[in-house]
Amino acid sequence: MTQNPPKTDKQRIAKVIARAGLCSRRDAEKWILDGRVKVNGKIIDSPALDVSDKDVILVDDKRLAQKEPTKLWIYHKPQGLVTSHSDPDGRETVFQHIDKSIGRVISVGRLDLNSEGLLLLTNDGELARTLELPATGLSRIYRARAFGEITQEELDKLQNGITVDGVKYGKIEATLERDATRNLWIRVVLHEGKNREIRKVLAAIGLKVNRLIRLSYGPYNLGDLPRGSLKEANLQDIAHIFKTKDAPVKPMRENQAKPKMRENMKPQERGAKRAAARNEAMPNATRPKAPNKNPKNRFKR
Repeated sequence: MTQNPPKTDKQRIAKVIARAGLCSRRDAEKWILDGRVKVNGKIIDSPALDVSDKDVILVDDKRLAQKEPTKLWIYHKPQGLVTSHSDPDGRETVFQHIDKSIGRVISVGRLDLNSEGLLLLTNDGELARTLELPATGLSRIYRARAFGEITQEELDKLQNGITVDGVKYGKIEATLERDATRNLWIRVVLHEGKNREIRKVLAAIGLKVNRLIRLSYGPYNLGDLPRGSLKEANLQDIAHIFKTKDAPVKPMRENQAKPKMRENMKPQERGAKRAAARNEAMPNATRPKAPNKNPKNRFKR
């Protein structure tokens, strides 16, 4: 009798650090390789380690806080703030301006210094990484004000993707909204969100972006949220992502037959095989004669 492996509450160390809200899972793995993480008093040098609640985890010699319930916030980022916890040039950051009562959070993607609008924040690093991945399928909608001249026909070509300075960008949906002298307003829908993607792509077709506002990220919209304000988002809006990310694989029952792959046969071969199987199952059964499909022979005796 095959026994299922016992359930365990252990998880990968990088996943535990990410879910504590310190960083993304990828950054946690880098921190481990840099020797910044200790487990039960010993520095670890590989993320291939499972830990439980009984293990004592230190990051930069500070004990890892217990995992808080996953939360997500919408922040209306103003221009002039860096999306980083610290800046080597001493510029003000987003995290210096948000309410400290929500605890330590990280951003889902970034908005550059001169961009504004919707920025998602979360206390779950793994969730942040999941929402950023193009495979998750969350589109980002922006309004861009740009200087230059362009037609809708030229913008439509971006739906086939474009390569700029050796970087390939995927499908971009751009719609000309308003033409005020030579300052254009363009609605842009991204499905990847690479670094400074809109500015670089529009520059490649002769437009200089002088204002960029993110209006939405997946199901979350900026709406009338005042600049610099923060509000908690409803996680039910991305419940399908949680199911995909956390759904357990159901073990096969002991007597459950494995699904059969359909054999690559011609229709005549499959019919002959089914007939042979029926004859094997009922060798002495009398099968009814098939009706005569030829109308000319219908009344022949």
